[in-house]
Amino acid sequence: MAYNDSEVFPTQVKILIAGGFGVGKTTFVGAASEIEPLNTEELITAASIGVDSLSGIEEKTTTTVALDFGRITIEQHGIVLYLFGTPGQERFWFMWDELSAGALGAIVLADTRRLDACFEAVDFFESRGIHFLVAVNEFDGSFHYDPEEVRAALELHPRVPIVLCDARDGASTTAALRSLIQHLLTAVPSPS
Repeated sequence: MAYNDSEVFPTQVKILIAGGFGVGKTTFVGAASEIEPLNTEELITAASIGVDSLSGIEEKTTTTVALDFGRITIEQHGIVLYLFGTPGQERFWFMWDELSAGALGAIVLADTRRLDACFEAVDFFESRGIHFLVAVNEFDGSFHYDPEEVRAALELHPRVPIVLCDARDGASTTAALRSLIQHLLTAVPSPS
């Protein structure tokens, strides 16, 4: 039986942008959003010393303390994506369960300088059966790995797509979101 995207997807879709502390989630949501994004960035203070590791991201001065929110319309599929960026620090992970309620899919943002920072996000979505892809944020000055090298390092199932992106660039973030939609269209069973 033939079906189109609108039969598989609701008109509005909730998508999570997740990953470890400092991987670029706020930047990704801001670059992708067609509206002024909501973010809950606060200055990193002395209170985070010994709690949040800045190893490898010493220049970071702010952090998300609740969530980021943006919206983008994907005309090709006739849907609106509501983007929810999760906080990255371990002390805020309790919020991920609430944020994931009703989410159709997720992008796990990865930083190859600190791949271990996205293990928890991968585990979170795998354990809850939420379809996701990994978007490798290509930071300036970082070594660029082949997607299959990233797959091996993260021990990802072959069905999990890996894309390269620049979280600062709207076209790049939109391409990653389109890749997620394509993945969801093939992963979600068609209605009977």
